[in-house]
Amino acid sequence: MWRSLKLGSITVVSLGLISLTACGTGEPDSNVLESATETPTETPVVPTETTPKDRPTQGGQVIEMGPYHLELVALPEPGGVHLDFYLQRGDTHEAIPAATVTAQVETPTGEQRTLELPYDEPGKHYAAFLPAEVSGEYKVAILTDIQGEKVNGRFTFNRE
Repeated sequence: MWRSLKLGSITVVSLGLISLTACGTGEPDSNVLESATETPTETPVVPTETTPKDRPTQGGQVIEMGPYHLELVALPEPGGVHLDFYLQRGDTHEAIPAATVTAQVETPTGEQRTLELPYDEPGKHYAAFLPAEVSGEYKVAILTDIQGEKVNGRFTFNRE
């Protein structure tokens, strides 16, 4: 007798046997009974933990752009905001040091500022200081040129 039980997206099939006897003896063959009465065990499917591509690696805002991982971290400091920009290959998060990076910032008052972000080799990221103490939302467009390829991202942050 075949029975089928559907559990979510997994179907379990079992074979139920009522009795088995060995030929000519009338005695059950213990090997057959043991194997027939064991219930099949299901190996649990345990999801492997993976890091989503869009998960922040530095605690900032992330944009995945094709094969690139763009991450902006805005750290308020006295007199302004320190901007750290991580430009990495998406799958490996390997830093890309040979790019030209510019930030176009719109302050809460509507003022437009442009900052060049030089590469910081020890930190493996691009960085600049934005002198600004006005509270509110700042809109940032990061413009990158990676050996002629343009990769841009838009971010926002609040200064309180």
